[in-house]
Amino acid sequence: MRLAHPEPEDGPHLWSLARATGMDLNSPYAYTLWCRDFAATSVVARDDTGRPIAYLTGYVRPDSPDTYFLWQVAVDPAHRGRRLARYMLDFIGDRIVERGIEHLEATVTPDNTASRALFASFARDRGARITWSALFSEEHFPKEDGESHEPEDLVRIGPLGLPDDEQA
Repeated sequence: MRLAHPEPEDGPHLWSLARATGMDLNSPYAYTLWCRDFAATSVVARDDTGRPIAYLTGYVRPDSPDTYFLWQVAVDPAHRGRRLARYMLDFIGDRIVERGIEHLEATVTPDNTASRALFASFARDRGARITWSALFSEEHFPKEDGESHEPEDLVRIGPLGLPDDEQA
């Protein structure tokens, strides 16, 4: 497995991964554009053949340049249980700290215990404070096929540093 920044050719693979993992799905065009315009703030995990098997996308918030917003994390179901999400989060965490970014934000549904544990361990290992607050309620999202989107809580981690074992 190798971590790298995405390239536009990875867009269709990211779209397929999002679809296979049940993520909120954007258009194939959006993923391809993301791989061009936000490659420096995103990461893909590639298998031995070079095919993306996981990705993490994010951006620096325009109105808060000291804050990185993590948009999506997806791991191919066949490659789960290998800590790929954490490896990618550490990879991007190191890059944003090098750029002087002090905080990481993401949204998580209340029942997503895996993501909550991922962010808690990341904050702990970086020696950063973690705060949770309500951000978007069901009313912020259109109903699809009569079903509501779950609320999204905001997690804010910071100030960020290098992992504890790299600070010495």
